Parts: sequence; C-alpha cells; structure tokens
Amino acid sequence: MTEPQPTPQEFPTYRVQEFLPSFLLGWGIGVLITFGVRALADALLTTPCEGRTVLALIVPLLLGPGGLGFTAVNWRSAPRAALGLGLVVASLMPALFVGARDISKLRGSGCAGGYIVIAPAGQESISSLTLRIGESRELTGRIGGFNEQNYPGEFKLSGQGSATDIVVTLPKTAVRAGEVFPLTITAQPGSGINTYTAGVQATTVKNGRTVSADGALEINVRPAEVK
Repeated sequence: MTEPQPTPQEFPTYRVQEFLPSFLLGWGIGVLITFGVRALADALLTTPCEGRTVLALIVPLLLGPGGLGFTAVNWRSAPRAALGLGLVVASLMPALFVGARDISKLRGSGCAGGYIVIAPAGQESISSLTLRIGESRELTGRIGGFNEQNYPGEFKLSGQGSATDIVVTLPKTAVRAGEVFPLTITAQPGSGINTYTAGVQATTVKNGRTVSADGALEINVRPAEVK
C-alpha cells in the first residue's frame, strides 16, 4: 500500500486589507529608526567628519538586508511579510536617500577627501592619455571634494611623473577650491615607449591639519611620428 504524497505548500494569498497596514507600519518603523539613529549620533558625535560616513551607511545596510531576511522567514504570514517589506522600502527612502545626501555634504566639506579632475579644456575628465615621444598636451585641472566656503584658503599645487622623462608643468602654483587651472604634460625626447603615471596634488592646511586632493593620469608613450 503506497503512502499518500504530502500536499505541496501553496504560495499564500496576500489581501490588501492585511498587507497594507503592516507594510505602512514597517515603513514607519524604518523611518523612526533612521531619524532616531541620526538624532542619537548627532548628540554623540562631536566632530563634523569622524563617524559620519558610517552613520550615513549603517541604517540602510541594516534595514535592507534585515527587512529581506524578516520577509523570507515569515513569507507565509501576510502581515509579517508586509512588515519586512516596509522595512526594505524604508532602507531606500528615506534611509539611503538621506545617507547619500550626507555623503555628498561630507565630500563638499572635505571630510571624505578631495580629488583633482583632469580633462582637456572644455571636455569631460579623462583617466589616460596617449603621447608620442617629444609631444606635449595642454590640459586643465580642478579641485573637487572641497568647497570654497569651508576651505577659503589657497591650495598649493605640485605635479610629478613616475619617470623623469614625464614632466608635469603647472603655470599656477596655488589655486582655490573649484578653480580651473592649466597644466601641461610632456613626454620628453628620449622617453621610453612604455606606460607611465602623471600625478597632480593640491594641499592646504586647515585648523592645523593638512588636507590634500590628488589626481592621476595613465600616460601611454608611443613612438614619435616619422616625417
């Protein structure tokens, strides 16, 4: 005599009357956690930079995977699954939105570090450049990650190639945050056919602390044109 086969579990049916209130409750709990953690951190963090990046990321990272895990465990219970999905949505809005905005502010104040955008004049930024032996290329640079409101002083510029035959020329030695400045990169006659790096650095001192912004280009040196 054969044993009866077990009845396969059917996917539960979620009704709006059960799903929506629990979903909104989960989302509301996520919103309270987001702004509750921010309020607590604002009271505990005494510096404008330290710990702010972790604060911006920790809530969405907890709510998102946590909400998904809670939903997976309780998927057969419509109210509990809806509660978990509400937490997931809260991890995106407002938690991730607010966190991304905070990180943007951190970059603007220099807390997240600075960078130098290198580009041909009037064009998009580039990460590599091809030069023939003996050729020079005029480019522009701009300090990003700092704003003039928080860093009103001048940044001192310096540039160097990874080999002596790669020369970075900076007509200006000091610029302000956000200011576009010219630079020239030259592959000197006698350069070897190879791949090099050219770097530009800008430094300033604020409140006794040295901060810097860096930019780099990969320089591909090719043979000189035969005329």
